[in-house]
Amino acid sequence: MTMQLAPHTQFVAAAMLVMSATLTLAAEPSPETPVREAYAITIRQLASSGPKPVPAPWQAPNRDRLMSKGLAALFARDELYQKEAGEMGNLGSDPFLSGQDGDVKNLRVTVTEVPTNGRSLVTASFRSFKQPVSVRFRMVEEGGAWKIDDIINRVEGKDYPVREVLAQPYECGSFMKKPCKR
Repeated sequence: MTMQLAPHTQFVAAAMLVMSATLTLAAEPSPETPVREAYAITIRQLASSGPKPVPAPWQAPNRDRLMSKGLAALFARDELYQKEAGEMGNLGSDPFLSGQDGDVKNLRVTVTEVPTNGRSLVTASFRSFKQPVSVRFRMVEEGGAWKIDDIINRVEGKDYPVREVLAQPYECGSFMKKPCKR
């Protein structure tokens, strides 16, 4: 038995199909998506106060969703060192703010290098304490999604890739088979 739809129902079904296809296309992830999400987290983190802080974009569980496996592992190692040594890790500032503290006003996130071969560059520009700040993100496609693979802060005219800073050796740590003495 074949079911016939009334012309009005056919039109509504066709319109829903077109809208669904349009929404699917609009929802396709692009290289700036994880950067936008990281700044949404950063803004929530800056606005929060109280006993239960919002985890930073580079902390679990956010880093595993937003960052490449390699960059997430470097941040996890830095966090482990801080826990074991009771000292600041290799990264002494918030890479999303390009400083130890700040705020995020008038955020603009743009793709500054068109995606090619699973790589792209995204720039976040904003004002922090009334000063212009620009942070660049090297993006990589990993597991079918765009991920942050490096964060480049520019301080006094010099670039500081976070990946390079986090890759520096530590004095101690279980990951080095050299326990830290507290």
